[in-house]
Formats: sequence, structure tokens, C-alpha cells
Amino acid sequence: MMNGGMHMPMGMMIGMGIVWILILAFLVLGIAAFLKYLRSK
Repeated sequence: MMNGGMHMPMGMMIGMGIVWILILAFLVLGIAAFLKYLRSK
């Protein structure tokens, strides 16, 4: 399935990008909430 290296269909690339953006956004929100929680103690 992974033949040709980075020659993926456009939809797959966009889907992966959206997934990565969501993961990064959740990580940033989690870290921000954690820091807020630590500060409020």
C-alpha cells in the first residue's frame, strides 16, 4: 500500500493534516488547562 513514498492521494493527505491539527490543538489545550490548574493552586 505504501509504494512510492510520499505519493498519497490528496484526500488522504488532507485527512492526515486535519488529524494532526486536532491532536496538536488538544495537546495545547491540555497543557494550557494544566498550567492554569497549577497556577490556581
